[in-house]
Amino acid sequence: MAKLLVIEDDELVRTTIKWILERAGHEVFELNNGIGALSMHREIGIDAVVTDLDMPEQDGIETIIELKKQSQALPIIAISGSGSNGERPYLKKAKNSGADYILSKPFRLHELLGHVGSSIEP
Repeated sequence: MAKLLVIEDDELVRTTIKWILERAGHEVFELNNGIGALSMHREIGIDAVVTDLDMPEQDGIETIIELKKQSQALPIIAISGSGSNGERPYLKKAKNSGADYILSKPFRLHELLGHVGSSIEP
């Protein structure tokens, strides 16, 4: 069982992802923006992060950069529905900022679980 952090400002999306990951046997912590992610990682020992990108107060890009400065090995899965005409430049920026995996909303359950599994395997 891994300790996962889900950062998502949309409560319905956040609680759905949390439910999915808990059903897969993980312990899940949650935040509604990136503020507090660094201290939570230090205090709890988070094994992987799933973060939205477009959030108020502290967005996902800034959060990814800060988390990777603290722990380069921390797996981060970036998710976003931002973009027009099917383009997802924000996801490309997340990848360039240190995200290990990117998922475009809406994504499939097996995609999320596959990336989480790949992130936490020894």
